[in-house]
Formats: sequence, C-alpha cells, structure tokens
Amino acid sequence: MLKKMLKLFYKLREKKRKKHQRVLPFGDYFSDRWEKAKYLGFGEGSSVYDNVVIIGDVKVGKNTWIGPNVILDGSGGLQIGSNCSISAGVQIYSHDSVNWAISGGIKDYEYGSTKIGNNCYIGPNSIITKGVNIGDGSIVGAGSFVNKSWPADSRIAGAPAKSID
Repeated sequence: MLKKMLKLFYKLREKKRKKHQRVLPFGDYFSDRWEKAKYLGFGEGSSVYDNVVIIGDVKVGKNTWIGPNVILDGSGGLQIGSNCSISAGVQIYSHDSVNWAISGGIKDYEYGSTKIGNNCYIGPNSIITKGVNIGDGSIVGAGSFVNKSWPADSRIAGAPAKSID
C-alpha cells in the first residue's frame, strides 16, 4: 500500500509542478482547500490549506484565501471577513498564556475576541494578538506585530505595527 501511495504522490506532484510550477507539502496533494473550508463552515468560495492549524471558534466570510502555514486561534472567538487574503505564515490569536506562565500556572489564560474586517490583506508572517480588531479594507505589511486595533482603511506595518500612511 505504501508503494501505491508513493506512486500516486509522485504522479500528482509531477502534474502540479508541470501545470503550476509549484511543489506542495504532501497533504496538499490529497486534500482540497475549498472542501476543507466548506467542511469548516467558512463562506462560499473560501479556501484553506491543509497545513493550517485551526483552533476553537473560527468564522470566515466568502472568497477568503487562507495561505499555507497559518495559525487561526479561535479559542476566544475569531472572525475573518469576506474577500480577505491571509498570507503564508500568519498567526492570528484570540488568547494568550502570558499571565498563566509568569504566575507558575496559578492565573488563567486570557481570552479576547479578534476580528479581521472585509477586504483585508494580512502580509506574510504577521502576528495579530488577542482582542485586536482590524477594520474593513485594511492592509497589514509583511512581518508585522499587531497588538492594538485599527480602523477601516488602515495601512500598517512594523513591530509593533504603526500607520504607514
């Protein structure tokens, strides 16, 4: 069975490379990004890569692309709007364990609902912390650390993120 699986994998990998000039992680040859999004109850036309980690209550609107190696933490509630691009390596959190860790496990984890509006672009390897709201039509530059909320049409980047208008 292993030989058959590998043979199929090699065939699918070669087909993808010829057609799209890309090579993917093993699981992405056997899963469908749109089916996974539909299974999770995400909006019509949304897609999510096989290797994305999804925890808790995560809601996603229509036509949103969630790239590879993303973490979506909905343990405190996470909403992502429609027509968004969540780039590779993005981490979006709705909880943290800071006080738990520094108290030696005495204090509880902290939770805060996080929301990304409609028509937003979140650049690769950005981190968005718990309780942050990013307004509609906003852009977050690559590698940003977003630890406070931003209104609609914001253009932010940096660590911590600042307005770049």
